[in-house]
Amino acid sequence: MEGPSESKWRLDGVRVVRGTELDPNTPQTPGMNRAAAINYARTGAEKLWAGTVVIHPKAKTGAHHHGPLESVIYVVSGRARMRWGERLEFVAEAGPGDFIYVPPYVPHQEINAADDQPLSCVVVRSGQEPVVVNLDIEVVETPEEVFWVDDIHLAPKA
Repeated sequence: MEGPSESKWRLDGVRVVRGTELDPNTPQTPGMNRAAAINYARTGAEKLWAGTVVIHPKAKTGAHHHGPLESVIYVVSGRARMRWGERLEFVAEAGPGDFIYVPPYVPHQEINAADDQPLSCVVVRSGQEPVVVNLDIEVVETPEEVFWVDDIHLAPKA
């Protein structure tokens, strides 16, 4: 039986990355600051990437997508306005405690909907590649607001 200091899990187990140790050397999108927390180089993660995103008050990112990667955005503080589609023709908002799912190749834009506070989020992606494809697209002036409800949480019928 291995003793505590001989266990393979000591150095190949759980990793803790402090908030002060995030790596800002990641692909960036105009209007947003990304910082990596979990990736192969830092923790040995092989199938996902996680980090933080901060969007300053009144700021918005450029239109972009993340190739074949799925993304999950968790809103920590502030108000997120997400636009998506070929011409960013759809829009929805999310606040603290909300999760946002972005499928592969979906053109999207993150907007800080607040004029007086930063939008802070945690992002998790389904792969290690730092794919950020910035897009130069013509956007619609007034996007359609989308209220998505999954099959499990459908509103009661009147």
